[in-house]
Amino acid sequence: MSAKKLLRAFSAALLCAVFASGVCAGILTHYSYSRQFREAPSAAPSAQHPLGTDHLGRDLLARLLYGTRVSLLLAPAAALLATLIAGLFGGIAGLWGGWMEKAILAAADLSLGLPLLFVLIALRALLPLDISPLVSVVATFLTLGILGWPASLRVVWAAARRYRDSDFLLLARAGGCPPRRILLRHVMPNLLPVLLAQFWISIPLFILTEATLSMLGLGVMEPLPSWGTLLKGLEDLSAVRANPWMLSPLLVLIAVVISLQLILPAREEAL
Repeated sequence: MSAKKLLRAFSAALLCAVFASGVCAGILTHYSYSRQFREAPSAAPSAQHPLGTDHLGRDLLARLLYGTRVSLLLAPAAALLATLIAGLFGGIAGLWGGWMEKAILAAADLSLGLPLLFVLIALRALLPLDISPLVSVVATFLTLGILGWPASLRVVWAAARRYRDSDFLLLARAGGCPPRRILLRHVMPNLLPVLLAQFWISIPLFILTEATLSMLGLGVMEPLPSWGTLLKGLEDLSAVRANPWMLSPLLVLIAVVISLQLILPAREEAL
């Protein structure tokens, strides 16, 4: 096995392990992410708390596991939503052309011209700050999915445009196949490799965007943890120097994002 394949296999195993730990958070720890041990705030790692506790006395390992569940389950969900929207509009623009193509591409260009993070901050700021944690999770990742499609649209549009005058679509139109059926049954299956690649690329982007929003207090709300809310605790540098185990969420985030990027070339070669 070559070094590249070995590295990709290691990255895939690491991603599977991190994903499994988030899904099985309730099995790996018997503490709730919101339970406070008031007698042990900012405690050092111990047999009872392997990663110690935060300033409120909450078990850091439990919060890291449950935060991993939130980030690694909902970021792919947001990426899937963005990819589906890009696939739908990109397919329509590539197949039909004309004014519809110009309108969709203009909307995508306008959206790309606006910094995504600033738009997300502005939209999230319109919501009350005292919303429930569950609503904050849904709002954060739904907004990411709805606004994240323009980055993938031009790639999907270029791929769909190649099929506009293809023989099998000409036969389908001659046979009276309706446009919706042509798009869903004939074009989308051929665009699946492109859509999968765009989906895979979007996951680390949405993970980092959610982390940034949550660090600013505009993403997932306390006490529900995510990687972003856990990184917010690193603002106190003196506490980090005294308790270096607080860096564990940052290390996990870096490892996951790098692993996703290392696996991506294998996906591209498969295309």
